[in-house]
Amino acid sequence: MTDPRRILVIYGSQTGTAQQVAERIAREGKRLHFQTHVTSFDEYSMQSLPQEELAVYVVSTTGQGEEPDNMKKSWKMLLRRNLPTNSLAAQRFGVLGLGDSSYPKFNLVAKKLSKRLVQLGGIQLQPAGLGDDQHDLGPDFVIDPWLANFWDKALQLYPMPPGVQPISKETLPEPKYKVIWMDEESDNNLPNGQASIDTTEMKSPQLAISAQNPFLSGVKSCHRLTPEDHFQDVRLVELDISNSGIVYSPGDIAIVQPENLQQNVDFFFSLFPNLDKNRKFRLECRDTSFPLPHNSVLPSPCTILEAVTSYFDIQSIPKRYFFELLAHFTTDELEKEKFLEFNTAEGQQELYEYCNRPRRNILEVLYDFRHTTPNIPFDYLFDLIPQIKSRSFSIASSQEKHGNNLQLLVAVVRYMSNLKSPRLGLCSNWLARRNQGDKIKVWTRSGTLKFPPNEETPCILVGPGTGVAPFRSFISSVVASSSNKRQIVLFFGSRNKSADFFFADEWSADSADSADNVKVITAFSRDQEDKIYVQHRIQENKELVCDLIFDKKGWFYVAGNSKFMPTQVRDALIECLTSRLCSREEAEKYVSTMEAKGRYQTETWS
Repeated sequence: MTDPRRILVIYGSQTGTAQQVAERIAREGKRLHFQTHVTSFDEYSMQSLPQEELAVYVVSTTGQGEEPDNMKKSWKMLLRRNLPTNSLAAQRFGVLGLGDSSYPKFNLVAKKLSKRLVQLGGIQLQPAGLGDDQHDLGPDFVIDPWLANFWDKALQLYPMPPGVQPISKETLPEPKYKVIWMDEESDNNLPNGQASIDTTEMKSPQLAISAQNPFLSGVKSCHRLTPEDHFQDVRLVELDISNSGIVYSPGDIAIVQPENLQQNVDFFFSLFPNLDKNRKFRLECRDTSFPLPHNSVLPSPCTILEAVTSYFDIQSIPKRYFFELLAHFTTDELEKEKFLEFNTAEGQQELYEYCNRPRRNILEVLYDFRHTTPNIPFDYLFDLIPQIKSRSFSIASSQEKHGNNLQLLVAVVRYMSNLKSPRLGLCSNWLARRNQGDKIKVWTRSGTLKFPPNEETPCILVGPGTGVAPFRSFISSVVASSSNKRQIVLFFGSRNKSADFFFADEWSADSADSADNVKVITAFSRDQEDKIYVQHRIQENKELVCDLIFDKKGWFYVAGNSKFMPTQVRDALIECLTSRLCSREEAEKYVSTMEAKGRYQTETWS
């Protein structure tokens, strides 16, 4: 058995959020004198799992209830039927899920994992915590009380040694990384005697393109598709993937690693005027629980400017721990009082009103607390500011038609809160400002939408707005194949035919790209007095829908904004099917069966 006061914190993370939560658990465990070990699922030797007496599993749910990429291998192993039902009999555990309740399979991975661990004999200390991005306070609303309860139970099972007290929050922890300044270190003192070389220039072309080895793609164009006076700026971003080895299929995802906007980088250095932006450094681990950032995101060595531009997510909303750390650096009593208040249960509503509700970002918070900001040591910035997360986009092109021209349909996020400055989506605004020839780090992965392998199976596609992207990829692929004559019906919706009917020229009857087997039915909500949406068009075409679903065993797809549309489209389909079945209840069961068999698929986002 392992050390009885050891706790394994194991995470499955797609974008890095679950890893951040796992690192938080490790910090809290150390305050309680637990020996903590943090690792991703697929980096952990699963054969050692039965020896772990205490564990916390932190998992996110992606797409249509799928486990994250860095958990897939381990999950398959946990599902093996020949595993003894007492495999984990010695383990006490808890499961924390991170999800979005706007998705139909909310936190499905956490629920399945919790059930499977119990099947293998594990003793669950408390029900799984299901964090929700949609809550005003985000997943912390669930995580905070869940962790408090978990630590109470863990300390009952594994009390601290006699005379030992928890490390006070007033004690400043060590920064998670050690910063080594290159001007203070000679090459002879580098680990293993290695010379100071920028490893980003050493990528092997034989390595598969991935998050650790992204392809540096050149921007071919970044055209705005909507008029200047339209409420939303939508771009068709075209990337050159020649010589990348990237192969993708309709429904797949392109992942982009963005950087901070220049205006925010300049703002950051105005808050830290004593930082030499050209000074070079590298990082060393203090604790294996906090692995170093990969070279693809933070080169080693790199300049402070490079770190601020490409690593620190200075536009993100700060978490509670941010203010806990700031309290250690302030010399101003009023600012310290506010930091401490934000870390109490009573101060959560005020923290919400200050940060979450107006979407106030880290830069703006640092500006507000100007007595504290200049006192922050550079090495603690890696504890205060998270890493910029990559962003995922449905690929809008197909290799059959577009070759090495990978296309993304990007809605530029810009909105007002009660703050003076507009809120800007980091990645979409960064992409919108790219010029021809600029370089973008990109890689791809399999998407959640899977199209029928049988070319005779018809498909109904519902893709309003930028939700049409994966369907444009699919239709382009089908039209490019002379042998593929499957019947396709696309329901497309937007505000105006003249402003945001994306790819209209490809689907008009007189277009060279049009095909007899593709029918496009449109709903433009603002082109007439009564608003018409895709769900209305589906109901108007119920005979066509029933023919394709019932008589031809067609598949049904939905992609787009997750707020109301997916539920309304599902209801519209059920109404159509009810016309052929005995009751609405029967139609609901039929759609549920379609989902279970993969004939009804969704890809939605908030």
